Amino acid sequence: MQILVTGAAGSIGQTLLPALGAAGHTVTGLDLIEVPGSAEGGWHVVDCTDPDAVLDAVSAQPLDAVVHLAGNPGETNLPDALTSHVVTTAALLDAMVTRGIGRIVYASSNHAVGRTPARELVGVDTPPRPDTYYGTAKVAAEALLQLFADRHGIDAVACRIGSFLPEPTTRRALATWLSPGDCVRMVEAALTAPAPGFALLYGISANTRAWWDLEPGRALGYHPIDDAEAWADRLPDRPEDAFEAAMVGGPFAGPAFVRPALS
Repeated sequence: MQILVTGAAGSIGQTLLPALGAAGHTVTGLDLIEVPGSAEGGWHVVDCTDPDAVLDAVSAQPLDAVVHLAGNPGETNLPDALTSHVVTTAALLDAMVTRGIGRIVYASSNHAVGRTPARELVGVDTPPRPDTYYGTAKVAAEALLQLFADRHGIDAVACRIGSFLPEPTTRRALATWLSPGDCVRMVEAALTAPAPGFALLYGISANTRAWWDLEPGRALGYHPIDDAEAWADRLPDRPEDAFEAAMVGGPFAGPAFVRPALS
């Protein structure tokens, strides 16, 4: 496949690019900065909020799919969050329609359901319950993907990523960890699942203590093999562990992230 990866300079992007290339795909990177040599298919220095620049980048080479990772992973105000996660997605989707590109894999977030109590398995049919403006913007971007799937027949897989880390570092991550290897397996599955339409999956590893249902991902061909439980005996107990385990968004659901929407 010919694949464009946005946000390619980030930690997930730098994991995916060589892995997708090794799997036989031709990968082009796109980000606000360039990482020389990272993408054999070339690199575009582009702001994804600029629709004309995005269209130029998408038109520069034949493409089969887009993996959209670009966006600020931290909490901001609501307008900035919507720009970072919804406007960028809209620019890409418009360009995909113009160029006839039929598939997008989107890096959504567990924070789309972050204020859901961590008491039972959370499925893809659990109502959105964002914990932040970041999570709210991810919900809105998912809705936009659904709209383009319905209007234009685009296959769109939104991956609600947990904690992408080399290894779990807190007790919460025993539930939320996504290993680098499983991240690659997840994206490969989302790229190759036959005719998914609009689909959601939870981007976590096969964690014994998982809060999210992995079956929708397995139905798309995502079969994680790593388990955070291997680190359970090495992680210290912390005073904040109990709070972080109360809602699936962990610290994002806490008072440190409370702020006015428009300032």
